[in-house]
This record gives sequence, structure tokens and C-alpha cells, in this order.
Amino acid sequence: MPATASLVTGVDFVSVPTRDLDAARAFYGEVLGLEAGKVWQGSRPDALGAEFETGTVTLAVIVGERLGIPFQPSTTPIALQVDDVAAARAELEARGVTFNGEIVDSGVCHMSFFTDPDGNALLIHHRYAPPGA
Repeated sequence: MPATASLVTGVDFVSVPTRDLDAARAFYGEVLGLEAGKVWQGSRPDALGAEFETGTVTLAVIVGERLGIPFQPSTTPIALQVDDVAAARAELEARGVTFNGEIVDSGVCHMSFFTDPDGNALLIHHRYAPPGA
């Protein structure tokens, strides 16, 4: 059977739902310290979303209800890469972030779970061993 050529050339952004764009922008920009990008204004007087750069994939915080998409927080975490999970966790805790449980050591990485103000699952992550180790 012949292989089908992929039409997909990459991932441009990952959507993160929000009900309160101002609070989400403050959290992702000020608490997490991500670089703010484009605000999605569209033809509406109120913004539809805002982008934040992670270095590898853009996070697009979107008010889905303004696009006819019912709000539902994402329960599958987005893994945000850090150099040191313990140090990043301590800094984020000092900025008001509450973590769920202790730091997890999977045998190849450390990770620590938390949520944004809308209840979207996030985690900080650092791989210390090569994949497949």
C-alpha cells in the first residue's frame, strides 16, 4: 500500500480555553513569564484570544465561547520545559501557583503538576535522561 504524503508541515499553536482573557493573559505573561505575542482582536471590540511563546510551540489562550465553542478546561496537561523542576516550582509557588502533589520522577524526567486560573492542566517538566533510557 503506498504511503500517503502528509499535508501537515508542523504545529503552529496549541489552544488553551479561558473564560477570562485578562486573567489568563496575566497568568501566562506575568506568573509564568512567557513572552506575549499577538492578541486576536478580529472584528469584535473584545479580544478573542492571545498568544504566548514557549520557545517551541505557541500557546493560544482563546475565549472559545466568543467563537461558539462551550468552555471546558483541558484536563490533559501541557508540559512546559524548564531547566530545573524543583527551582522552577519554588519560584512559581512564590508567585502564587499551587501545585498538585509532589515532584514526580519517572525515571527519565522530573515533572510537577498545576492548573491555570481556568483549571487547565499544566506541568513543568525536565528530561534528565535520553528518550528510551
